[in-house]
Amino acid sequence: MQAGNQGVSGVRGSAQRSLIGATIGFFIGFGAVSLFGPTAHSFIEVMRLSPEQVGLLVSVPMLTGSLLRIPFGAWVDLNGGKRPFLILLLASVVGIAGLYWMLLSLYPAHLTQAHYPWLLLFGALGGCGIATFSVGIGQVSYWFPRGQQGKALAFYAGFGNTSPGLVAIILPLIIAAGGLWVGYFVSLVIVVVGIGLYIVLGYDAPYFQLRRRGEPAARAQAQAREQGQELYPAPSIARTLMDSAASWRTWPLVALYFTSFGGFLALTAWLPTFWGSYYGAPHWVALGLTAGFSLVSSLIRVPGGSWSDRLGGEKVAFAAFCVLLAGAVTMTLSGNFGVSVAGELLVAIGMGVANAAVFKLVPQYVPDAVGGTAGWVGGLGALGGFVVPPMLGRIAQEMGNVGYARGYVVYVGLALASLLFTGLLYATRHGVRHAAPAITGTAR
Repeated sequence: MQAGNQGVSGVRGSAQRSLIGATIGFFIGFGAVSLFGPTAHSFIEVMRLSPEQVGLLVSVPMLTGSLLRIPFGAWVDLNGGKRPFLILLLASVVGIAGLYWMLLSLYPAHLTQAHYPWLLLFGALGGCGIATFSVGIGQVSYWFPRGQQGKALAFYAGFGNTSPGLVAIILPLIIAAGGLWVGYFVSLVIVVVGIGLYIVLGYDAPYFQLRRRGEPAARAQAQAREQGQELYPAPSIARTLMDSAASWRTWPLVALYFTSFGGFLALTAWLPTFWGSYYGAPHWVALGLTAGFSLVSSLIRVPGGSWSDRLGGEKVAFAAFCVLLAGAVTMTLSGNFGVSVAGELLVAIGMGVANAAVFKLVPQYVPDAVGGTAGWVGGLGALGGFVVPPMLGRIAQEMGNVGYARGYVVYVGLALASLLFTGLLYATRHGVRHAAPAITGTAR
């Protein structure tokens, strides 16, 4: 129970341990949403799925995991985060366990089109794990003082974000060695173990613990402040969603995250098709380049958070979107394999650093509704992973083979728009400093 971490007020846990717990929870939750990509071909062969059915199968976990970020992120402002985090992880366990049961009992001889709705249901449940992102953002933000939030949130999101890349590398190897059902069994075991670690490590911030003990809000805030907590929530889920939605600054942040993280999700799904169709790259080369993109973009969030703490989130975001723009232009115009790889690297760096910078800005711009804002930004921003791939596919379909490269003009446009939004945020916060309290609300 971590009794050794109790202070005079009886607060359990610590900021560092809770950060590690939330990172582990998000890592395993995000990994669950990536299961369908490497295994979709097996379902296509056995169930004779149409391309539309395969597209829906792959996107449903991402869609549910994105939309659930909004209410569950807001729920953090009510109770601190541990309960919604566990509910989402348990739903993910049910989804993966259901898929494992289908594979163990029906695959391959008895798995037919009639089981497709069950496949979608269990996939949707498995995708709930990705919604843990906005929960963890709020949970970590309440533990750490403002001056350390950029680094802490970048650690959380950076290492938690590595799971799709690792799944893309490791899961096919496990399946090749032991079969499809073994891959899902290993995934199920990893999620269950991760839940156990989160239960042990992932405590709520001091204010929420004190409120559950019956302390009045004012006294709980005073004691939590002694523990180093600086941010405090709105009084209800509806209030935190309304407060965050009412702040106009929430919506540029949504747009920035749509480009950086939604764009990241879209490319993790699109890059294997791009490398295979445009350059004729072998399957393992395309898979390796996609995994490399995912890992670089995820891991660079960690130093990106430190840069945001030192230099300011807006400045770092602006520089990151410039790098993303350069990479997108390179991939749009290039017909050379090596040059396109360099462009992919620039896009990965730009997206990863921008992701860290955006969530450094969330608690600064909407400090009274961090959970609600994290929900809006994380949920609606992640929908880019659902919206952008069809746009890339349409351009490739209309223009032929060269359309696979020209499709990256979508990212050129998104990067330019993001630079404008970043400049707008910087101008309003630094150019009109005294107006900020009236816009973001009164810190409690």
